[in-house]
Amino acid sequence: MPGKYFEELEIGQTFRHQPGRTITEADNVFFSTMTMNQQPLHVDFHAAAQAEFGKPLVNSLLTLAIAVGLSVGETTLGTTVGNLGFEKVEFPKPVFHGDTVYAETEVVDKRESRSRPQWGVVTFEHRARNQHGEIVARARRAAMMRRRPSA
Repeated sequence: MPGKYFEELEIGQTFRHQPGRTITEADNVFFSTMTMNQQPLHVDFHAAAQAEFGKPLVNSLLTLAIAVGLSVGETTLGTTVGNLGFEKVEFPKPVFHGDTVYAETEVVDKRESRSRPQWGVVTFEHRARNQHGEIVARARRAAMMRRRPSA
């Protein structure tokens, strides 16, 4: 199983996920319309051309979803019980069609669950960078993680 159990995750451990993911126009429009986000900056290219950046912006929630999704294989695949919450979500730079997102994840905290001894809580910080190395998204995510099964 590629995901890590609670015991295998250490504070300060950082994973640099590969490959990256290039975000296309179709990805952005589909995600925005599928999630009922009618923001013209994402789906009305004429309106977006008149706005501050002169072209459509990638939906920030798509950027966040891709960053977290890129992390799953190395961190939580098959070992998470579920997400507990996100905090400190930031989008310091815009993402545009054709940009490639690369992600890294750092374990920033962990503790045993007070109510469920078979699980532990791990806080991850996900950071997404574009092809120029600029941070385009950052978020902390608390996840309930399985403990290693007893032999």
